[in-house]
Parts: sequence; structure tokens; C-alpha cells
Amino acid sequence: MLFVCYAGCSTCRKAEAFLRSAGVGFEVRDIKGENPTGEELLRWREISGLPLKKFFNTSGQSYRALGLRDKPSALPEEEQLRLLASDGMLVKRPILVGEGFVLVGFREEQWAEKLGENTR
Repeated sequence: MLFVCYAGCSTCRKAEAFLRSAGVGFEVRDIKGENPTGEELLRWREISGLPLKKFFNTSGQSYRALGLRDKPSALPEEEQLRLLASDGMLVKRPILVGEGFVLVGFREEQWAEKLGENTR
């Protein structure tokens, strides 16, 4: 599994601790040092079934600085992808990419359920 996170994010640290306590093997990727590409984001959106706007970190400084509060869903998909791929800090985190699933943001119950499905 791929765990995309930011070390300065307390939610990411909680998610990582959860994964470690569950004994799940994963590769860590720093979202600030290696932002997701447009192709990855498209693939992850398709797998997750989430709209692209759910991949935006709406509470982040980059999001606010660009004045995106009311814009993501109004922007064409190409522009949303360009923005997300240009700055990892615009991307909601953590992201867990596994075989046939992508989880965006950490909700422990959701992650536990999905990981339980994938260990059966």
C-alpha cells in the first residue's frame, strides 16, 4: 500500500500510527516533496469514486491563499488537476492507496473496515 502524507500533519501521524498498530505494510510518500501527478489523481479519483473536489485540502493555507473556497467544483476538471498536481499542500491528506481502493482523509472506522476487507 501507498501512504501519502505530510509529516507536519497530526492527522497523518494518527493515520500512520493506526496503520502500524494494525500491522499493515505500506510505503510512505511525502506529499510536499513528491506531489501526486495529474495521472495519479485521475486514477485515484476513478478508483475511489469521489469527485475531484474531495481531493482538495480545504483547510490548508495554500487553498486559502489561492481563494479557492467557492471555486473547485466551478473550475474545469483540467484546471482542478493542474492545481492539485502543482502543489502537494493543496491535496487532502492522508491518502491510502491499496489494491482496488483509495481512501482520502483519515476516518479510523472507514480505514479499519477497508483494511479488514483487504486482509480476508
